[in-house]
Amino acid sequence: MGADYSVEKPIIFFDGVCNLCNSSVLFVIKRDPKEKFLFASLQSKYAQENLPSTFTGEDSIQSIVLKQRSGIKTKSSAALTIAKNISGGWPIMYAFIIIPKFLRDWVYDIIAKNRYKWFGKKDQCMIPSPELKSRFLD
Repeated sequence: MGADYSVEKPIIFFDGVCNLCNSSVLFVIKRDPKEKFLFASLQSKYAQENLPSTFTGEDSIQSIVLKQRSGIKTKSSAALTIAKNISGGWPIMYAFIIIPKFLRDWVYDIIAKNRYKWFGKKDQCMIPSPELKSRFLD
């Protein structure tokens, strides 16, 4: 894409072959009418060029990554920050931020470790519809 959109809008990086992750992205899109967020799969060229390799290696794709102007958040911190910024009752979920990060991330890690077994896996990354294509970075 050329331009680095990370300064303009937060970018949600996700596991593009994970059914749970793809469903989560669609969930956020439906609750983000002001289009605050952009999206990129962790397997994308954009992710490889704009994130440290610790997030994009095949064995490293265990976390949602939120890249904002203020820095990078992962796991439960990323999920709660995203929830805080979408419509509906979801911002109340941010109250869980008071739980120590190691406990929140422990629960997150259990789900991440089992996500393919519980929710399935695609053979390739999700291809956004033409209407959504502008919100996805390759």
